[in-house]
Amino acid sequence: MTAKLNDILGIKYPIIQAPMFLVSNTAMVIEAMKSGIAGCIPALNYRTLDELKAAIQELKAAKVEGGAFGFNLIVNKSNIKYKDQLQVLCEAGCDFIITSLGSPEETIKKAHAAGIKVFCDVVDLKFAQKVEGLGADAAIAVNNQAGGHRGNISPEALIKELKSNISIPVISAGGVGCKADVEKMLGYGADGVSVGSPFIASEEAQVTDEYKQACVEYGADDIVMTERISGTPCTVINTPYVQKIGTKQTWLESILNKNKKLKKWVKMIRFSIGMNATKNAATKATYKTVWVAGPSIEYTNEILPVKDIVKKLTD
Repeated sequence: MTAKLNDILGIKYPIIQAPMFLVSNTAMVIEAMKSGIAGCIPALNYRTLDELKAAIQELKAAKVEGGAFGFNLIVNKSNIKYKDQLQVLCEAGCDFIITSLGSPEETIKKAHAAGIKVFCDVVDLKFAQKVEGLGADAAIAVNNQAGGHRGNISPEALIKELKSNISIPVISAGGVGCKADVEKMLGYGADGVSVGSPFIASEEAQVTDEYKQACVEYGADDIVMTERISGTPCTVINTPYVQKIGTKQTWLESILNKNKKLKKWVKMIRFSIGMNATKNAATKATYKTVWVAGPSIEYTNEILPVKDIVKKLTD
């Protein structure tokens, strides 16, 4: 099981354990590296820069041959911590950065100066060509099977369109829950895959047992899109609470989002409220269960250590 991603990151298998807000942590990434894949953590999972620095040092100390680690940066204006987080990553060092939800131009320039590779989330050819022009090392092709903030194009169509029109590597994100899925994406032409949701129900994930068990008990047909978390459509498990609150914006949010002067502030407030709700659901026993996940939880049948989840993807 080899592809360009193996060589880019020096890993055994062309797989990135995807960054997941509130879920990913150093224990998960360390086990991912030991298993021969790369692991990535959202920088926003750390409240302070000192915590982020400590995580980097822990991962650097634990890194083994055949593994790699990186961090995800939200690079739009809603993330007021972005510039400081980027500086810490460039100073402390990591193997790669994945950018999301904004222009990666500044990140690419500063990360490359520090010897760090940059992969950029894209959902279509337009953005893929844009990040290629900015010097990205690879495009993360977020398809309509991804968890969280997903795209609108099928894995096969998106991979083939990007491979035909850009020259940088294409890493497919979404719709991978087993080895057959990995092979299918590579067969479409992907240079590697990014896998998130199957790792939620890992022993190393520090989320509630209820969240993990939900990924075991629910499947692909239970994943719905909601506008109620971050202001951007996001996939969640269709729990009774999600059904109760609905998945569409309120009438007031809809009106405010149409006002050009207020739209940015409304989105920032919605993002803050939604992230707090998601954090409570992930880390506390609560009836307000807004659990982010993608359709690939279809293959999650039990809570396992990360190393065994990797084996399901590679053996």
